[in-house]
Amino acid sequence: MDALKKHIYDENNGLYYTLVSDYYIPNLKLPEENRPIGHYGRLHREYLKQEHPARYSSLILTEKLWTYLADLNEQAEERLDLIIEQMKTAEGVTEELKARNQLEWVGRINNIRSRAEEIINSELIYI
Repeated sequence: MDALKKHIYDENNGLYYTLVSDYYIPNLKLPEENRPIGHYGRLHREYLKQEHPARYSSLILTEKLWTYLADLNEQAEERLDLIIEQMKTAEGVTEELKARNQLEWVGRINNIRSRAEEIINSELIYI
């Protein structure tokens, strides 16, 4: 019987493999990505694991998962800030209200933030 090669390349998926004992293990490495995936990236990662395992595996194998999640997190945070500012303007939540009645201001801001997060979750995270 011929000896198995220590390293092989699979042209079908573009991955290199290393022989460990009797199995070929893919040589996977993390991309050189320094951006954090943040709260929304982690939520979407868990969603992908549970609801779309094939897409999740594909992103891991192509080494694009971290970049994808970091981009998604940045988009979600920017969109959240924009939605909150628009809702504050539309509902008249101002610094004047904050100076006049802090408790009402906090309640209204929390309500706005909660609604904005629901919008982000339905538009970007759980799709």
